[in-house]
Amino acid sequence: MTGGTLQGQSSPSRFQAWMMAIRPKTLPAGAVPVVVGTSLAAVDGKLLPMAAVVTLLCALGIQVATNFINEIYDFRKGADTADRLGPTRTVAAGLVSEKTMIVVSVLLLVTVFLMGLYLVYLAGWPILLVGLLSMFFAWAYTGGPFPIAYSGLGDFFVFIFFGLVAVGGTYYVQAQEVTFPVLTAAIAPGLFSVNILLVNNIRDIDTDRKVGKMTLPARIGGGNARWLYLGFTIVAYFVPVWMWMTGYSLWVMLSWFSLPLAVSQTKTLFGSDGRALNAVLAGTGRVMTLYGFLFSAGLLVPVLSAFFQ
Repeated sequence: MTGGTLQGQSSPSRFQAWMMAIRPKTLPAGAVPVVVGTSLAAVDGKLLPMAAVVTLLCALGIQVATNFINEIYDFRKGADTADRLGPTRTVAAGLVSEKTMIVVSVLLLVTVFLMGLYLVYLAGWPILLVGLLSMFFAWAYTGGPFPIAYSGLGDFFVFIFFGLVAVGGTYYVQAQEVTFPVLTAAIAPGLFSVNILLVNNIRDIDTDRKVGKMTLPARIGGGNARWLYLGFTIVAYFVPVWMWMTGYSLWVMLSWFSLPLAVSQTKTLFGSDGRALNAVLAGTGRVMTLYGFLFSAGLLVPVLSAFFQ
């Protein structure tokens, strides 16, 4: 094996290599919070469609840039070796040069910043601060002298930025405020995003420990990390219950139709290890996507009903 790819296999095309680097299976973590935040804005009569679209593009851009930067620094630190059990990392495998990945990452972040200026125009300096912090942590997650991903704090930052900040920021851009129900709704996307990270890091415990990448699962062990995944899933499914009990439409319980898939992925997580966890990672992304869109649809049912009356 060389750089995480099998000798003798045909090399992927340039398009396939970049898709590997983008990591599409993790993108629900960027998209779902924006959909939820926008749906909440619509419920409160604050919807700004163009702002929602730009927010979505910026969120996905920052997430992809984070993935690209992760490739650069994990390659430099020796974390992406031939022994890793996850998908091929393009820089380590020689499919994309480190220099090219750096240039593309910078260009992507500059593009996100320029798009984000429209959101700053709408909502002012708080969004500028959120954007700059998001871009900084895109680098600090694996870069710098104290990389977040190597300290065990990655899960905390993922919850904050892919949950509270993403949902709350999306709502703020359109409504110019953030309410307690919005932050409550943000808990579920944040926890599902953490679950995606947990599965990734449970799979890589052995190889991460070898290079000093002490993620949360590497610190507490795979068994305890699996129980965290279960606990976070349970909390996420109580969010719509709380929303309903505090005045939102019963339709928010549509999100529970994703529960069988969540149960299935949890059972598989507890019964699998190694490369088999790649399927659980993708499945957790599907759970988050289905939950997020059903929850958002439930929020929007009363709005659409009133519109068509």
